[in-house]
Amino acid sequence: MNDTLNMVLVFVAGLSLGALFFGGLWLTVKKAVGSTKPALMIFGSFVFRMAVVLVGFYFIGEGNWQRLLAILAGFITARFLVIYFTKAKTVTAEKEANHET
Repeated sequence: MNDTLNMVLVFVAGLSLGALFFGGLWLTVKKAVGSTKPALMIFGSFVFRMAVVLVGFYFIGEGNWQRLLAILAGFITARFLVIYFTKAKTVTAEKEANHET
């Protein structure tokens, strides 16, 4: 039971890291459109997000392939969740913009 709970927590940590990475990517792209220096903003965001994810994988994975697989599964799952939720917001915003014109 302890091992199962441990893997669930590692999966949740992967979800958190994935939400931070992909959610941060979405926010960066959204903000970079109106920025005066979008390349610097995108590069800085990439370096920060990548550093956080790599440190998270290193410390949470602990070199154990099962833990690394669980955290990767959570990370990839978060990607699909972020795509789902951001697409819903984008479609809603586009519909509201079309009705106003």
